[in-house]
Amino acid sequence: MTETAPGETIGDAQTTAAVTDGVAAAARRVAPATAAALAGAIVDGSGRSPVGEPGNAVADVPGNAVADVPGKVAVVVSGRAVGAGLADAAVAVAGDATIALLENAVDRALEGAEHGMGDGGTAELGVAVVRRAGGGAGAPAGTRSPYEGILRRQSAREPAARTYARALPIVPVRARGLTIEGADGRRYLDCFSGAGALALGHNHPVVLEAIRKVLDSGAPLHALDLATPVQDAFTAELFRTLPSGLAGRARVRFCGPAETDAAGAAFKLVRAATGRSGLLAFTDASHGATAGAAFEALGARDTRFVRLPYPQDYRCPFGVGGARGAELAASWAESALDAPQSRTSLPAGMILEPVQGEGGVFPAPDEWMRRMRQITAARSVPLIADEIQTGVGRTGAFWAVEHSGVTPDVMVLSRAIGGSLPLAVVVYRDDLDNGRPGAHTGTFRGNQLAMAAGTATLAYVRGNRLAERAATLGSRMLTQLRELAREFAVIGEVRGLGLMIGVEMVEAVGAVEISKREGEAEGEGAGRGGGDGGGRGRDEGPRADGGGADGVGLEAAADPARGPRAAAPELAAAVQRECLRRGLIVELGGRHGSVVRLLPPLTISDEQATAVLDRLADAVEAVARGHAHGHQQRQP
Repeated sequence: MTETAPGETIGDAQTTAAVTDGVAAAARRVAPATAAALAGAIVDGSGRSPVGEPGNAVADVPGNAVADVPGKVAVVVSGRAVGAGLADAAVAVAGDATIALLENAVDRALEGAEHGMGDGGTAELGVAVVRRAGGGAGAPAGTRSPYEGILRRQSAREPAARTYARALPIVPVRARGLTIEGADGRRYLDCFSGAGALALGHNHPVVLEAIRKVLDSGAPLHALDLATPVQDAFTAELFRTLPSGLAGRARVRFCGPAETDAAGAAFKLVRAATGRSGLLAFTDASHGATAGAAFEALGARDTRFVRLPYPQDYRCPFGVGGARGAELAASWAESALDAPQSRTSLPAGMILEPVQGEGGVFPAPDEWMRRMRQITAARSVPLIADEIQTGVGRTGAFWAVEHSGVTPDVMVLSRAIGGSLPLAVVVYRDDLDNGRPGAHTGTFRGNQLAMAAGTATLAYVRGNRLAERAATLGSRMLTQLRELAREFAVIGEVRGLGLMIGVEMVEAVGAVEISKREGEAEGEGAGRGGGDGGGRGRDEGPRADGGGADGVGLEAAADPARGPRAAAPELAAAVQRECLRRGLIVELGGRHGSVVRLLPPLTISDEQATAVLDRLADAVEAVARGHAHGHQQRQP
């Protein structure tokens, strides 16, 4: 059975009629108010209600039919009969039509289904889950599997603010390396890796062994900031990995387990060391969910939290990109420090990410990084490098600052350093250490299991040269993804460094351009696989426009026709859904949520990388074709 586009029928006429009849029959058994509440409960990944919009599942007042398209599903509230026609049709269309879990979409409807039902009857929620053929085990038609109940209870008990669970409605029960197995029996390739916390993937043997050793030893699991053998081993291994300019004179401060606590500790540190209160940061930076609030809570009402432009090519804040754009960004930062008001009150520090992750995967140019180091050092402004997500080999160097040769005064570290468990530290130059005892405390600073897991992870990454591996494999993946961008106009830019990769989705210029790109791709015989196992089998050589394999994003100025177009968060969300249908977990990022992000574990094999690229390419192709179809339908 083929994929369906918005407005098309599902399968043959008989199947479509069965779905429509089943929904209509069930809808008529429900009070109108309840049906309307159900309609309002159906939401997409952003939390917005798509009810009534083309291409989305619509559960409306009694008597109206429900249209189902890929990635969405028909949902009805029934009386005692779930609606045999609907249940049967759900099985009938279980080819390639739709795969979805519905509990997230109807969480707020559950309470309404239990109260206010017509005729005083007790109704149940009838849910049609349409699965892709061969896509893992599932409950028989008309029954509810345990994992659906877990999702339903999460929806009912946890706040609307939850994020990942909305976009990834799965229930993991087992995991190893790159692979997650859901409670429904499906297997997924996890290219999110716990937002970068899983440098070695899920449940790596060296991590599990380190944890078991502590558990079996009888050592305390909670030790505040007391010295322990486990803590000592972690500190020693951490110092072995630090940039050479910092390792010889470094101090380490253990913080609460959240990364935002480490960012707050760094802010306190530079304030105490300099006696100043301002802080320079950069647009679209992320230093922990509450880092800004933490800084404001330091007690300085005169605090100046200034955000400066961060260099990037595709959406350069100065409209030029490349080396010129980076130079303008550096000059802007220097001017901010030399402004008349700054001369009398320099900031306490400058914090930056060597690669902006949550902001959209923007690697900082090496020369710009060196300029930031020069202008801060010349003015005695401590430079804080946020390596929360970039550290431990992720970008192709153990620490991302090493690409530029910069030695920061302070490093904020978390995620991967805990070997999958919560841990956060601040490493800093010893002459900044003038805080009084108790200046920054935390009950859970002494997480012994995380330290043991972190020691094993740091040692494994260092000993097995996984940073170098990330550089090589990441370069190859970037090259292949850029070839994909040549095929589909919905990809604005591919960028990244090492195994920290972003694919920005944009609005295509028009259906004609998309169709043209598809035709060219077919004419070239561009197929999946082949070659040396590099995904879609494309040439990995450097691009004429300078895109190459150096890990830096394509310059917009190099291809004006592909130059910055409107961000398309809905297309990115569609790619994420299509990836999940194909057993691939990816995350979204960027200012508009339009960047599809890949953060695979550093242990990913060549074969697994090929599978990841193939599934992502299939997802992009499906979304691009659907987008082109929509453009054509809207043409006058």
